[in-house]
Amino acid sequence: MISFVKGRLVEKSPTELIVDCNGIGYSLHISLHTYTSLPDSENILLYTYLQIKEDSHTLYGFLEKIEREIFKLLISVSGVGGNTARNMLSYIPPQELLHAISNNDVKTIQSIKGIGLKTAQRIVIDLQEKVIKLYNLEDLTYTIHNTNAEEALSALEVLGFLRKSSEKIVKKIVELSPDATVEMIIKQALKNL
Repeated sequence: MISFVKGRLVEKSPTELIVDCNGIGYSLHISLHTYTSLPDSENILLYTYLQIKEDSHTLYGFLEKIEREIFKLLISVSGVGGNTARNMLSYIPPQELLHAISNNDVKTIQSIKGIGLKTAQRIVIDLQEKVIKLYNLEDLTYTIHNTNAEEALSALEVLGFLRKSSEKIVKKIVELSPDATVEMIIKQALKNL
């Protein structure tokens, strides 16, 4: 099994990369999430999953381990193949997809192009318990990339509030108003802490 590929990025498109590893070019199928997260550097490391079928061997590449783990969970569901799982991870970031599965959010999963109601329900039924066991609900908080949110979290820590409980509240505030200033986020969070 090929666990990862480390080498020079030769070609990239939103669905596929070619990585040169000591003179051998590996073609890796990727999600849009991985494509948009690729570093600017020429040398990259991608975690991989090799799917072997009767008529093909397909190598999927992921920038983050968690995306590969979610991919493996998704393809374990009857009716969800590699391309469907990759498509799902292209539409919804890995943490959000975990959150949707654990919270029985069939609507979010169904909003993905090509996923019908029955498939969305099957994904939730098959994976909800696994996701809750594998990833503590505490770990399902979104990684906050908003600089105002980060500054607000730091300020709340200085005020003596625990980061984990603050993260949940700040995440909700940022979801409701993504353009909120640091002061607005802190004021709103203090009302809810």
